Amino acid sequence: MLRRINGTALIIAALVATVGALAFPVWSYADRSGTGEANLNASSVATQWGPLSATDRDFLVKVRLAGLWELPAGQQAIERAPSEATKAAGDHLVVGHADLDRRARDVAAKLGVELPNQPTEQQQAWLRELTAASGDEYERKFANILRAAHGKVFGLIGQVRHTTRNTLIRQLASDANQTVLDHITMLEATGFVDFDALAREAAGGSTASPSGPPAPREGQVPLAPVPVTPSGDQSFTSRPVPPTMPPMP
Repeated sequence: MLRRINGTALIIAALVATVGALAFPVWSYADRSGTGEANLNASSVATQWGPLSATDRDFLVKVRLAGLWELPAGQQAIERAPSEATKAAGDHLVVGHADLDRRARDVAAKLGVELPNQPTEQQQAWLRELTAASGDEYERKFANILRAAHGKVFGLIGQVRHTTRNTLIRQLASDANQTVLDHITMLEATGFVDFDALAREAAGGSTASPSGPPAPREGQVPLAPVPVTPSGDQSFTSRPVPPTMPPMP
């Protein structure tokens, strides 16, 4: 009798555990707190131009901060740089960030986002470092400090342009993308950018393993890529046309 009761108790316990296991996924799916989507919704506010996320607001602040220190840096380069290439880069910084800053302040006013009025401590330190330099040293510091700063914000601009649901932020991100790429191009045109240092800095902050095809062995000549033949119009094909066979006698 005791064995029968123990066996029944075990069966009941197993059934309870099974029901609980089946119910847990339903409960956990219904409770979405802590997920990325829940965090996005919690950090977003509704506007007439679409939801405004925390990333959108951070982007607005960063655009404003960039103008607060890159505008004086560009003006300084126009006045102090020995070479015309660096002066030209400074001019692009002044023109580009004056326009972006005006747009950012206009968007922030419409969306109710508070913007800073002075650069960060790091940005002020960069300005002091540029002010203390002169000649070729000044041009090298100007090109590399500004190039590194533009490269880092490039990723944020791409993320915002890709994910924002706010039309005002999307347009500002499009404008910022063009402006930052123009500034990167002009800074590189000075000839002072240290690309090895940029690559080392980026590698130092990355934990992901590199992917892609293996590097060719020393002395090995990579094979030429095979052109892709379109499946539609055969006029684009690069395959040779076989010669016409003469008629059989």
